[in-house]
Amino acid sequence: MGLLSSLLGVLGFGLGLPLGFLIGFYIFIYSESRDVEDPEIRPLYELDTVSLEDLMPEIPLWVKSPDFDRVDWLNKFLSDMWPFLDKAICKIIRSSAEPIFTEYIGKFKIESIEFENLSLGHLPPTIHGLKVVETNERELVMEPAIRWAGNPNIVVVLTISSIRVPIQLVDLQVFAAPRVTLKPLVPTIPCFANIVVSLMEKPCIDFGINVLGGDIMSIPGLYRYVQERIKKEVSNLYLWPKSYDVPILDASTVALKKPVGILHVKVIRAVKLLKMDLLGLSDPYVKLSLSGEKLPAKKTTVIKKTLNPEWNEEFKLAVKDPQSQMLQINVYDWDKVGAHDRLGTQLYPLKLLTPNVPTEATLDLLKDTSISAPHSKKLRGQILLELTYAPFREDLRIFSGILEGYGRKDSITDGASGNGSPKGAGLLLLSVQGAHDVEGSRHNNPYVLIIFRGETKKSKMIKRTRNPAWDEEFQFLLEEPPLEEKIHIKVMSKRTGISFHSKESLGHVDINLSDVVHNGRINQKYHLIDSKNGVIHVELRWKTI
Repeated sequence: MGLLSSLLGVLGFGLGLPLGFLIGFYIFIYSESRDVEDPEIRPLYELDTVSLEDLMPEIPLWVKSPDFDRVDWLNKFLSDMWPFLDKAICKIIRSSAEPIFTEYIGKFKIESIEFENLSLGHLPPTIHGLKVVETNERELVMEPAIRWAGNPNIVVVLTISSIRVPIQLVDLQVFAAPRVTLKPLVPTIPCFANIVVSLMEKPCIDFGINVLGGDIMSIPGLYRYVQERIKKEVSNLYLWPKSYDVPILDASTVALKKPVGILHVKVIRAVKLLKMDLLGLSDPYVKLSLSGEKLPAKKTTVIKKTLNPEWNEEFKLAVKDPQSQMLQINVYDWDKVGAHDRLGTQLYPLKLLTPNVPTEATLDLLKDTSISAPHSKKLRGQILLELTYAPFREDLRIFSGILEGYGRKDSITDGASGNGSPKGAGLLLLSVQGAHDVEGSRHNNPYVLIIFRGETKKSKMIKRTRNPAWDEEFQFLLEEPPLEEKIHIKVMSKRTGISFHSKESLGHVDINLSDVVHNGRINQKYHLIDSKNGVIHVELRWKTI
């Protein structure tokens, strides 16, 4: 009897303990408190110090930080748009998830996976503050503080061995601080080409999962593991400097093309040109330009009284797209009075050139290069050119590619050319974006003068403004890097009418070019000398051949 009673005791303990755990776990999950009361609402000044400290994380950022703005209008917009956003987002979720579900059908005895219900609920996210970050780039950077305590109705049904297992997502809460960048800003609606989203800190995501009616997230240890796993996976994908890019406009239609190389053109000679003068001769010269460029054409010297001129002059032109651009050659007869007569013209596609390989081209001069225009049968001569396309060297970056374009506001460089002093010919690009608070004593019609190595270039004049936006680019082709040189930028104002004080200086600045050569690019705002509050925004690039 003693042995039998001992066996029965052990058996009862072995069965009773798991059964007790199971019943207790079931009561813990499905039991609901019957004495739930509405929370007591009290004004802040009645709370003690401990209660205020506990409440601090719930206070909106626009209350705690002056950098954040209150955006009730945006929350109102989200609230009104949420029923439509809900359907649009759910459609995207469904289309993205169904191919993933298909991959698991047939594995682990899974017969089907499908959405039974898919809705994000009627509670929209709220933005507790919005910070706009100023940069010197062509971009708009915003950092919203997003909180979403939603009531989604998302039910996925798994059919395993003919048994339907419903899985429901409940009590979803998301706290996130993303950085939303609209870049680059372009003059095409909607005025930005891409939306770039990065998380500035790890998000907080809380939710429950009901399986067969019970919340499995209540299992000890599972909740913390799932939370940390989700944070890690989301951070690996989107935590700054990593990002999620959403293209809005086609890059080919809005891209601001920058020079990628230099075209060296040597105009050697021309033969059998047309006779334009009374004595049966001409005074020829050549003008060179690239298609799609608004820069002034390069021009040879005028050789008097000849039909077979020899120039042997060299020119350099900045190339932005060697696959589509063409060299435009126009030969003119110089006249002392009146317009100069065109002796002939021709086009040469740059895609025919091999990089860094000199090519001699003998071109027949035509009356017109238009396909629809009937070509004259009259001989217009030939021109001999030597062409060499030299692409720029690839920039050597200090930082990896994922960091490009995400510098701080005071970060003005985006690359470097390595250690040592760079050598070789190159192209200096200067882009004058605009200026602020430039004020003249007599008039405000600002324009910019760029003075470098004795050469002066001038921007357009903008009338009656203290905050002009020129957005103009100037090029300087140099044989050596300007390591020990400065470029002088002067803001001037000119009266449009007749006056004794027609011109006035609004300020100037000298920029040391050694930083540009070593870093490859500088984008910065400079305070103008001899100006009270004037600031000019300048971008400088150095490209080496």
